[in-house]
Amino acid sequence: MKTIVVMPAYNAERTLKTVFADIRKDIVDEIILCDDFSSDKTAELARSLGIEVMVHEKNMGYGANQKTLYREALKRGADVVVMLHADNQYDATKIPEMARPIKEGKADCVLGSRILGGKALEGGMPLYKYISNRFLTFCQNAVLGQKLSEYHTGLRSYSRKFLETVDWQKNCDGFLFDAQILVQAAEQKMRIVEIPIPTRYFPEASEVGPVAGIKYGLGIMGVLSWYCLKKYRKK
Repeated sequence: MKTIVVMPAYNAERTLKTVFADIRKDIVDEIILCDDFSSDKTAELARSLGIEVMVHEKNMGYGANQKTLYREALKRGADVVVMLHADNQYDATKIPEMARPIKEGKADCVLGSRILGGKALEGGMPLYKYISNRFLTFCQNAVLGQKLSEYHTGLRSYSRKFLETVDWQKNCDGFLFDAQILVQAAEQKMRIVEIPIPTRYFPEASEVGPVAGIKYGLGIMGVLSWYCLKKYRKK
């Protein structure tokens, strides 16, 4: 099965080399990076490392970055697509574990959970983010009928079937893309498996501030309200 790692990137010049070094090249067929109009030399560094590079001509957003990457991965014949951030906030050595359940036919989607290991706070996750993560995850499980430990991870893998079935291209271009695609997964009854991953917070990693975090949380509640209304109208 062809495994492609896709890397949404924005100003990741300081961390990209470390992330790339941690990727197991023996189990990955291709690595594609999409630079969302960085102001540093992310794209140039990626090319020098031998990574296939796509560049947005303007900053389009995290969700739009993923859309570009998933379209390209499907075009290249991917059977398994692992989404890995270029800022080193997620452990690239976990890629084999992220791909395995899909290759074994046990999952359509795999989520790397920082909560399963029980050491999210030890890994540097701010307390307010931990509390909001738990609250939002509780709400999402209640509405979607799932039992996931975390919905807000940026380390994910999808099967080709998943990406060809779920209508992710109509999702938003911002950070709510990740929440929307899991709502769609629940609607389509996709099989979701979680694996524990370490938590990483450090100065070079991308960081969403408190104000943006509040907007994100309200956006999640909006997505859930939309889902409930849609479900109610079908009755």
